[in-house]
Amino acid sequence: MYFAALLARTEDGWEASDMELDDVESLSDLIDLARSASVDDDTVVALIEQEDTWFGVVRVDGEEDPRYYVSNASAASRSSYGSMLTDELLGKDDEDDELDELDLDGTEDGEGEVITSYSDGGSAERNEEDDADADDGHDVRAGAEPAPAGPLGDPRLLDDLGVSHKQLMTLDGDALSEIADSLGATEVLEAVR
Repeated sequence: MYFAALLARTEDGWEASDMELDDVESLSDLIDLARSASVDDDTVVALIEQEDTWFGVVRVDGEEDPRYYVSNASAASRSSYGSMLTDELLGKDDEDDELDELDLDGTEDGEGEVITSYSDGGSAERNEEDDADADDGHDVRAGAEPAPAGPLGDPRLLDDLGVSHKQLMTLDGDALSEIADSLGATEVLEAVR
């Protein structure tokens, strides 16, 4: 179960709104949603949490590039919304996924040997029987990095708002409430929870 909310900074403090994740299919959708919640192009903080397993923070300041932080990248990478964040932070590109789906193995009918490149620069020949035995949970594309078991992203993204990077990196449990408390937005966040 996910909880997600947007906190938009205003002249009078923070406004919170419940973020409907059903409408979010990509990271671009999430960023657009955050920008639409902005008051006068001021800061918007998107908070996402999955049952105390991991939390993510996305900060959008007007048209500037968004900044991201994920508390536990390994856990987040195994969830649909968390993987959007970890893929962005690890430099995984949707275009790479589309290229992987194309049949570019060099044979006329798409069958036969496939040569796969590994990140160590070597290659290994595989056939379709080997593919069936392969571990489906690992990305063996060249340059693919596994998500680390700890934090990933910019831990300083909330420093100027009252949440130090040290505090952010040590949060667990009800992290979103602690972030909201430090921002002075506890009441508005609890109103949408």
